[in-house]
Amino acid sequence: MYSSFLILTIFTLFLSGNVYSESPQEFHYGTGTWSSDSLGNHRAVISISKKADAVYVHIPWRRRDFNPQNKNIIVIDAKTGNRIKNVYRVEINREFGDLIIQPETVPGKYYIYYMPYISKGRNYPKVNYQKPENTAQKEWLQKYNLFPDRFNRKEINKFPEAKLIEFQSINKFNSFYPMEIIATSREVKNLINKFPESSYLLFPEDRLNPIRMTSDLPYKWIKDGPFRPFKGKPAPGEFYAFQIGVYPISTNIRDIKILFSDLKNKEGNFSISASSFRCFNTGGINWNGKKFKKVVSVEKGKVQPLWFGVQIPQNIPPGKYKGSITIIPEGLEKRTVEITLNITDKILKDAGDSEPWRHSRLRWLDSKIAFDDGIVPPFTPMEARNNTVSCLGRELTFGKNGLPVSIKSFFAPEVTHLIDKGRQILSSPIKLIVEDSNSNILSWESTGSKIIKKNEGAVEWKSRSSSGPLAMYCNARMEFDGFVQFKVKIKSYRDVKVNDIRLEIPIWKDVAKYMMGLGFKGGYMPAKYEWKWDVKKNQDAIWIGDVNAGLQVSFRGANYSRPLNTNFYQLKPLNLPVSWYNNGKGGCKILEINQNMVLIKTYSGSRTIHTGEELQFNFNLLLTPFKTLDTKNHWKNRYFHSFKSLDEIAKTGANVINVHHATRINPYINYPFLRPEEMKNYIDEAHKKGFKVKIYYTIRELSNHAPEIFALRSLGFEIFPDGPGGGYSWLQEHLGSNYIKGWFVPKLKDAAIINSGMSRWHNYYLEGLNWLTRNVGIDGLYIDDVAFDRTTMKRVRKILDRNRKGALIDLHSANQYNPRDGFASSANLYFEHFPYLNRIWFGEYFDYNSSPDYWLIEISGIPFGVMGEMLQGGGNPWRGIIYGMTSRLPWAGNPTNIWKVWDEFGIKDSKMVGYWSPYCPVKTNHKDILATAYVKNGKTLVSIASWAKEKVNCILKINWNYIRINPEKAVISAPFIKDFQSQAIFKPDDEIPVQSGKGWLLIISER
Repeated sequence: MYSSFLILTIFTLFLSGNVYSESPQEFHYGTGTWSSDSLGNHRAVISISKKADAVYVHIPWRRRDFNPQNKNIIVIDAKTGNRIKNVYRVEINREFGDLIIQPETVPGKYYIYYMPYISKGRNYPKVNYQKPENTAQKEWLQKYNLFPDRFNRKEINKFPEAKLIEFQSINKFNSFYPMEIIATSREVKNLINKFPESSYLLFPEDRLNPIRMTSDLPYKWIKDGPFRPFKGKPAPGEFYAFQIGVYPISTNIRDIKILFSDLKNKEGNFSISASSFRCFNTGGINWNGKKFKKVVSVEKGKVQPLWFGVQIPQNIPPGKYKGSITIIPEGLEKRTVEITLNITDKILKDAGDSEPWRHSRLRWLDSKIAFDDGIVPPFTPMEARNNTVSCLGRELTFGKNGLPVSIKSFFAPEVTHLIDKGRQILSSPIKLIVEDSNSNILSWESTGSKIIKKNEGAVEWKSRSSSGPLAMYCNARMEFDGFVQFKVKIKSYRDVKVNDIRLEIPIWKDVAKYMMGLGFKGGYMPAKYEWKWDVKKNQDAIWIGDVNAGLQVSFRGANYSRPLNTNFYQLKPLNLPVSWYNNGKGGCKILEINQNMVLIKTYSGSRTIHTGEELQFNFNLLLTPFKTLDTKNHWKNRYFHSFKSLDEIAKTGANVINVHHATRINPYINYPFLRPEEMKNYIDEAHKKGFKVKIYYTIRELSNHAPEIFALRSLGFEIFPDGPGGGYSWLQEHLGSNYIKGWFVPKLKDAAIINSGMSRWHNYYLEGLNWLTRNVGIDGLYIDDVAFDRTTMKRVRKILDRNRKGALIDLHSANQYNPRDGFASSANLYFEHFPYLNRIWFGEYFDYNSSPDYWLIEISGIPFGVMGEMLQGGGNPWRGIIYGMTSRLPWAGNPTNIWKVWDEFGIKDSKMVGYWSPYCPVKTNHKDILATAYVKNGKTLVSIASWAKEKVNCILKINWNYIRINPEKAVISAPFIKDFQSQAIFKPDDEIPVQSGKGWLLIISER
């Protein structure tokens, strides 16, 4: 079965002696139904009307893939389904394929599959195209002399010829028509010869036909011709997108400038201003809110699509408006394309954004939405007094050189509230030290620091210091979440040799209890640790601290570009910071200097600083914790991580639904805009029943179903990084090469490609989020690893909070500590995002058999002000509750029985006091049995868990005054929890048996 949907007049080639003549015929481009996994996505349908033992088949397929002669061809009898084995490949090239076949059914139809492939693997498939097979019988080949060294093409006319009926694709989405049907080399040559005075050709094109090929002209352009006027029919209020293809024919183009004219109606009394136009390929507004320009260079014989957009005023009268676009390549003649826009009378109030095919959303690439210094809950406005700057729970004082002399945390050990007395993190000021070639430490003279900006979300200051021929410029910015950026520049006014330039951060020993980063797995602080830069490792930051006071420092350079992560790091790794790295001489040492101090010494090694040279020793601090634990909402919000019926979910007790991609209402990864009505209907009904609904929507990769994918590819490697290509067949057949394959969903044939680390796509993503909150009503995001920076996450949080009260963000990460991901700790890698998260979900490959210090630092999120859930194998439920964690329904494990106990106890109104707090009112007498107390008036819930290697008995050590229970009346009960514990009653001084790796949930109350 098949359906025709397109007609193309193409030229078939017939042999006349040694010369091909062209004869036009009409062929349909349609769709059919077959198993693409075994036969490929494309076929030609032919008919044979006369009985013959050998028939000539000419297929003018005009293919965009290179080396088609290296791909197999399978011929199937349409009536019987049998494969025709006697097939001889006369000639196979990109323009046509000639075959001799032996038919079975005459008259009859035959299917010729010319791109069959073999796919191995599920979510990251390896797809290879079948090599040519020789299935023909030797006797049949000999009968017609069908051998490459013997067959004479002149003999081909002796065979009866099959009739080509149609080219078919497995569906319309896989079709090559019309923009991937190549022009023949002769057609291109003839076209070029018509324009001997032109250095290049211009091909205006409608948005309905995104330019897909860069190495070939589509036949459509041969038919349409270059330099034709562009005509479009936008609506008032629409952001109207269109294209012009640039094709150099005599020389390379180094760069392109573009001039727009006003578009005026016939009477000249109404116009569309030239300032309403933009070209996305020549520049825009980057992810950081800054304008930028791009060089548009085009190699001779290649195609460069230029995507344009024009904002049509809503109040403009209908009618024709005429103007022009002038293309000015550097050093070449300019060319003008006439533009006629016939404005309709139907206003598009949303600029066309509700219909992605319009490409109106391309303007989102240049959005500055939520790019401001406003704050978000629970953070408070910043304060600045003299040289002291404070944000929620933290305070930094900087010296004359602009660097911190004091950093304090005002978080309680429980991280559930703030306290009046701050805990000092630094034992002495942070120093940037220059050691000269004689091993002398240079002294800096500073002119003093000056605050240059102050508002509720950020405070900035700067300073200048000098030492002989060296000058140090420090520009710093502290934000409301505890992020502090230092841009430190050292400049020399004559050549100077130095042994080292290093940053020293001295931390009080009692604060430096735990450490994570630079290759060190989170846990207790080692006595000594050394590290060197290595591009194979995604490592440039380290956190040191205690649960309620700490800091992360990351080392950056002017060349910083966010690397890829999660399976793709090695394809776009860190740009090692030039000044810190210093050709491999740089590194970091963490040392216990004495009983009171731990020193982070980040050195860069010896060098000569040349006259006028500027060295960038940039670094960032993140001061922890970021916020207090929101335990009440943690207990209240219970996640169901699957798209199911609302009635089914309601039975579990969950009230927050995460709708993953590859579902009915959110089918395509990171492009949740193709079924908005279905999604909205589901969410509206969920809201009526008391649920919140969050969706999978992030940036790491983008579905091939996104209508803008070819427009984004036209921007070079700005949005999608260069890569080896490959992956699912659609990617290879329609993108060709120069991409990194991403996640693939076999059922939906949804094939993603990887996004760049930082780009304008972030702006699009944020506008998309804004659109979803306003038009669909989503309540937040499920983020599957983060492929953007804290600035983008901050904007995400602002958009959610401003549009959806009580919006939620949870972050999932598989353990990144492996060679493929550059041995990064997930928590350290995503540290900058923690201020804006409601929950973390760490994750596949995390080892829940690890020690408590690893749980606390790498898994729980508690020292940073966020709580989490477990994933791998459902986690360890006993150990998890020590940190307030359960598994996530229904992904792995079933926390519903624990939820019931929590509710019966009333955990929402309790105060969480973990074992890490010196004030925890319940401890055990065994070092490997830990306890966390959930305290409320009249009773306390105690979670105990074992890290002992064998079964042990322990006794609870209880601070009765703290929990306000009379020990004489106290009873300790263990409620029955299915798959967790049996029912039991204990007295306060009873020994409680604890199995290795397990534990108890106990309720202490009065009789």
